[in-house]
Amino acid sequence: MARILCEERVVEYSVDFKIKVVQLTDKLDVNATQIAEILGLHPVMVYRWRQEYREGKFIAKPTRTISMTKEQTEPPKSKEERSEIARLRKEVAGLKKENDFLKKLDRYLKDQKHPGSDS
Repeated sequence: MARILCEERVVEYSVDFKIKVVQLTDKLDVNATQIAEILGLHPVMVYRWRQEYREGKFIAKPTRTISMTKEQTEPPKSKEERSEIARLRKEVAGLKKENDFLKKLDRYLKDQKHPGSDS
């Protein structure tokens, strides 16, 4: 939906979100100020998005989002790719075990902490 770009709290909204807001103002029998109030936006922003939408300025930009659905991919063809994937899988499994161990150790150390101590 939105992301904060810097410390001054500049928020960037996705093109999809802007289009949905514009479509809400067009489809529902409410004005832009009501939609802006409900969504916590400034009414001027909604009016500007409506104008930009009419002018055709909203073009879907490629994003770096990752789909949560499993995509069909080609199996690796070369022997080097298969061996690299096998090596990486072993490394990931080892790192997961190490991470689980560290979590358990952290939990154990927190449980061993005495109620009256500062550390």
